[in-house]
Amino acid sequence: MQVLYSATKPTGKLTLGNYIGAISKWCEMQNNFQSIFAVADLHSLTVNINSDELRENIYTQFATFLACGLDSEKCIIYCQSQVKEHAELAWIMNCLTYFGEASRMTQFKDQKRKKENVSVGLFAYPMLMTADILLYHADVVPVGIDQMQHVEICRDIAERFNSRYGETFTLPKGVIPKTGAKIMGLTDPTKKMSKSEDNDNNVIYLSDDDETIMKKFKRAVTDSLNNIKFCKEQPGVSNLLTIYSSMRGISIKDAEKHFENCQYGELKMQTAKSVIEKISPIRNKVNELKENRNYLDKMMKKGAEKASEIALKTLKEVYEKVGLVTAK
Repeated sequence: MQVLYSATKPTGKLTLGNYIGAISKWCEMQNNFQSIFAVADLHSLTVNINSDELRENIYTQFATFLACGLDSEKCIIYCQSQVKEHAELAWIMNCLTYFGEASRMTQFKDQKRKKENVSVGLFAYPMLMTADILLYHADVVPVGIDQMQHVEICRDIAERFNSRYGETFTLPKGVIPKTGAKIMGLTDPTKKMSKSEDNDNNVIYLSDDDETIMKKFKRAVTDSLNNIKFCKEQPGVSNLLTIYSSMRGISIKDAEKHFENCQYGELKMQTAKSVIEKISPIRNKVNELKENRNYLDKMMKKGAEKASEIALKTLKEVYEKVGLVTAK
């Protein structure tokens, strides 16, 4: 069975975009792959975040994975920082990466343009992500469009290692979901719905209550064409159709047909209701799980032990091939 690996950073509240583009897809994929999913908390340290907030986010994200339907009997769910092999392999990946190729990473270049001071950790982000993937010999890595470049550099580094030290790593394949890969904002449908969004009305959070979700959809931007079609000329309408079709499990064409004779108000209302039906039980389950920290700690430990068993085996092989001497 092929190995699938994916992770999300606990740098903010998970959004509807995270659910549609990633977590809901993971729940389907766990039945068809040897699946490994991580709370990428080490990656979150590349941004300035309060330690108490980060700790809370880690528990919330882990609880959300469980509440959405990830099953620890079918897949491995763990926190990245609890598996020390990630950081250890990342250093070796740093040493195999050329400065020029790391400098070309789009996310790093974007942040460098926006900020005067950018951390070395952000520069090394792709190499840690490379370690994440290669530790488990992942065949398939579901990612958003903005992360595909990181999978490509991962393949380059893996090929370089294999060429220099002998066949070791599986070359992963990045997979972008056919639908819902990029959910856009409600008030600005030209921007991706993001955990780091400043305008709360632009984002549906998985923690939003039903009334808040309805209000946000009522404020969603459409246009003046009064025509419900999926096209680049109607980004707001297209985004609502994407969300509705994802929640209902139907195609965009079927969603267009459903709203054929409807006004924008009806599109917003029905989309909001479909989101509430899906998100409300998840939110309630997350709140229930967070009341039992001992259970979450137990589940984290269980996942970390399973992940470590695989990761340690890989790291030992790497250490031997590069010439390091491990403790006997």
